[in-house]
Amino acid sequence: MSFDKQQNQQTNRQIKLASRPNGVPTADNFDMATSDIPTPKDNEMLLRTVYLSLDPYMRGRMSDAKSYADPLEVGDVIMGGTVAQVVESNIDNFAVGDLVVSNSGWQDYSVSDGEGVLKLDKNMSNPSYGLGVLGMPGFTGYMGLTDIGKPQKGETLVVAAATGPVGATVGQVGNQYGLRTVGVAGGKEKCDFAVNELGFDVCIDHKADDFAEQLKAACPDGIDIYYENVGGKVFDAVMPLLNDHARIPVCGLVSQYNATDLPDGKDRLGMLMGLILSQRLTVRGFIIFEEYGDHFPEFLETMSKWVESGEVKTKEHITDGLDNAPDAFVSMLNGDNFGKTVIKVSDVN
Repeated sequence: MSFDKQQNQQTNRQIKLASRPNGVPTADNFDMATSDIPTPKDNEMLLRTVYLSLDPYMRGRMSDAKSYADPLEVGDVIMGGTVAQVVESNIDNFAVGDLVVSNSGWQDYSVSDGEGVLKLDKNMSNPSYGLGVLGMPGFTGYMGLTDIGKPQKGETLVVAAATGPVGATVGQVGNQYGLRTVGVAGGKEKCDFAVNELGFDVCIDHKADDFAEQLKAACPDGIDIYYENVGGKVFDAVMPLLNDHARIPVCGLVSQYNATDLPDGKDRLGMLMGLILSQRLTVRGFIIFEEYGDHFPEFLETMSKWVESGEVKTKEHITDGLDNAPDAFVSMLNGDNFGKTVIKVSDVN
């Protein structure tokens, strides 16, 4: 579903929601448009997108179902976090050339009044990390585990999508707290990376026919913390292994984002509610900047040190070209990415 590249620097390419997806998004759901490059007014600045973040939550915004935030309207520019460079500034605190994290969306240029925009170190070697391990996904993993998970040395942590930007952070922060870290990922390559590079104690391939049996064997003392970002059959295998007083931070359910109907089989809601009661489970969903926005500076200070020292590692899945964003987005939803999915839109000047 690639779009023809348009290199005219006098125009602003924008990828918009052409129609609401029914199940997995297709090319018909996206539209490439062009507009004039906007001009910033007083107390505004013009941003040029350098990197665009692709994240699973965007799929929910494409639907009109009730959620924690208003959906995109048909015709809107697709939303998304970005690393951008200031091209023109009428704001005292931002200068031309500054690198910032913003929410410019799927387009080359945007105008911002500075609200919610965070400056990055101009000298950082990997500015794209501001969209991953040092940005929203890393922040989500860190706060979900440390505040809701309440890790205690020697406990067992299970996290799905273990090589993704959230899961990889959760596992490595778990290592810092002395947990037994059990990852779940799709395929041998990802599982090997989780163990050999990210430091998980073990990683289970969810594609294996005996996945549930392997997970049970990997958690001989049960599960104390399950970091939920996938749902589906992974949670099915986790449920019978949960210990009393287990904690379940819930930041996403990517396996369900393209679903148009309830899954086949028995309604297990009653069983889950009984489990929550009998084992006194803590299950808490959270939206990272709504609950924890004021904690971002302390997170950034801690995580930056861990990344710089090599105690926390990260992997990125970078695709060149704004026009390739739709294809990369669908591939990410299908689990074809390996690491944090990022679109490189332009170079840093």
